[in-house]
Amino acid sequence: MSPPDDERQERLPSLLLERLHVREFRNLGRIDVEPAPRLNVIAGNNGQGKTSLLEAIYFAATSRSFRTHRAAELVRHGADVASARARFVERRDALPPLAREQTAAVEHKRCVVRIDGNRPPSLSSFATRSPVVAFHTEELALSTGPASARRTLLDRLALFMDPQSADHRARYAQALRARHELLHRGGGASPQGGAELDAFEELCALHGAALTRARAAAVEALAPELAHAFARIAAPDLTLAARYAPGGASDAAQAREALREHRRRDAHRPTAGFGPHRDDLVLELDGHPARVVASQGQHRALTLSLKAAETAAIASVRSVEPILLLDDVSSELDPDRTAALFTFLGMARGQVFLTTTRRDLIVTPGVPASERRDFHVEGGALS
Repeated sequence: MSPPDDERQERLPSLLLERLHVREFRNLGRIDVEPAPRLNVIAGNNGQGKTSLLEAIYFAATSRSFRTHRAAELVRHGADVASARARFVERRDALPPLAREQTAAVEHKRCVVRIDGNRPPSLSSFATRSPVVAFHTEELALSTGPASARRTLLDRLALFMDPQSADHRARYAQALRARHELLHRGGGASPQGGAELDAFEELCALHGAALTRARAAAVEALAPELAHAFARIAAPDLTLAARYAPGGASDAAQAREALREHRRRDAHRPTAGFGPHRDDLVLELDGHPARVVASQGQHRALTLSLKAAETAAIASVRSVEPILLLDDVSSELDPDRTAALFTFLGMARGQVFLTTTRRDLIVTPGVPASERRDFHVEGGALS
């Protein structure tokens, strides 16, 4: 017996991808998909286009790829334009559902985006309209790899909390590069060069301090969600703590002074010794560095917990559950990791898209047949 319509409406995620149209994207030629409202399992052998389909969803929602920074790589070989068009439906309380169409395309190596046929005010406003969270194989090193991956996670969350943070990050990076080049040319020795250096350091200080404040706020929102998620996914007897280790300062005057003091040393370094480009998110298990003491299984659980926390924090800020994209979840799954994965999936309240080479591993007794859809990808074609 089917549940009443009002109960079904309550159970449906607050943000749904209802339709997706992909054209000439990676190895996908022409794909039209009507997903299920809860779980979508995309199966197939490696190299057939499963990840490309998730990437197309991410691209339609954010104007970016989670695999590359080069837009031209998204265009199918021999094609001129790649595009992904998605119809999203958002539900809020008792208000009528709000539908919108988001389109992202790569034309002549540049990205063009539209919402309902109109250009959005900014790329940031486009990327935050329909939140998605992607979990892919490269993020398995979130807890063990370089700090840059953890900074990226904080920046994704900061974008929803403070959309201006993306602009601050870009302007900081640009000013920092200019300062670095000037220092390496010895440009600060002359009065004119000194004035240029002052100007670039002023920009570094202003935008760097704003970025530091945005990331600090992101950690404050992420940390409690992370502790809660890890207790459920890993082990309740282990305590996970996350803290912000800033490389710069939240006060622009303090940052300006530090940059001036570091000029001589920075002239002989590959990068500046002070600033938010050196930030990190420090993870500790029972008070010890997680990257040192955690087992392989705990690192996997920690990575899943970071994604669950990111999802929950964005949901709190945006008031809708992000769509979850999980790539290649069946790789190297042993019983413990399988249990961690399904605990993670059980925590997800939004729509889920999941790729796997092992469809038989994805057993979801709690999901009604009407809310799950299985697809097969082969040679860039979907069935």
